Amino acid sequence: MHKFMRAIGFSSLTERSAQQKLITDVILNATNRSYTSNGEGTILAEFCEDFAKDVGIAVCGEFDENDRFTYDYFYPYLRGTGISSCEDVSVERHADKESYAGVCDDIKVGVSLIFYLQNMVPYVKAQYENLLPIRGTTLTLSGLSLKGTIILPISKDEKQKKKVQKASMNRNQLIDAARKGDEDAIESLTLEDMDTYTAISRKILTEDVFSLVDTYFMPYGVECDQYSVMGEILDIALRVNRVTGEEIYVMRLSSNDLQFDICINKQDLYGEPQIGRRFKGIVWLQGYINYPAI
Repeated sequence: MHKFMRAIGFSSLTERSAQQKLITDVILNATNRSYTSNGEGTILAEFCEDFAKDVGIAVCGEFDENDRFTYDYFYPYLRGTGISSCEDVSVERHADKESYAGVCDDIKVGVSLIFYLQNMVPYVKAQYENLLPIRGTTLTLSGLSLKGTIILPISKDEKQKKKVQKASMNRNQLIDAARKGDEDAIESLTLEDMDTYTAISRKILTEDVFSLVDTYFMPYGVECDQYSVMGEILDIALRVNRVTGEEIYVMRLSSNDLQFDICINKQDLYGEPQIGRRFKGIVWLQGYINYPAI
């Protein structure tokens, strides 16, 4: 059983027979079907069914020469909204199955974003037709979470907000210059990090860490597409899984100026989410590459 099924409202789905019945239902009643050839005489297929708005299950497999479908794997998903990044994305196939991981080096975050690719079929199609690399793509990120906590925001007036925004813009410009080999920018970033470390080490003795750290986005555990995040809640929607009746929260977060949606089962969220408060938890990061018209 995929452990993140709980995040989309299937917390009571534990028996394999019930899982197989659900997979069959997705294949027969899919709201979206995608097909493509992988250039090896095989037709790849992906069947997606929503069980709440933008929340559902994708079943992937292949058709043989006799048009018989063989199920390979499935995964829960949340279709994100908006644009998370405009940076170029590289994609690599997983070793064990026809699924893919994407990598995006976004300046805002400071780490390479590795995510599970949702729209596998368009990528394989572009690869088969020798259209890669495709420039001008954008990325929409989303995440599923099994456990989260709501934290109160740090109180800031408008002057402080503008100061933080200006500092973030200046840092992004320095990081961009450093990536291009600017030695002065590298030195400035190093000195800035040392000053930040010194300031936090002094303040942490008398202040709570979450009053010093506004948001963060950092890798978690050994699986490369899972992250520990804390971000400001920009929007909230409470949705209901139409099969199980379980309530799930879909929240749009801003973490290190990166905006993305996350989904979590209501019973796994500690605290009352409100716009302006912060969400803290572990997320499995997914991504949808928005390809321009080819």
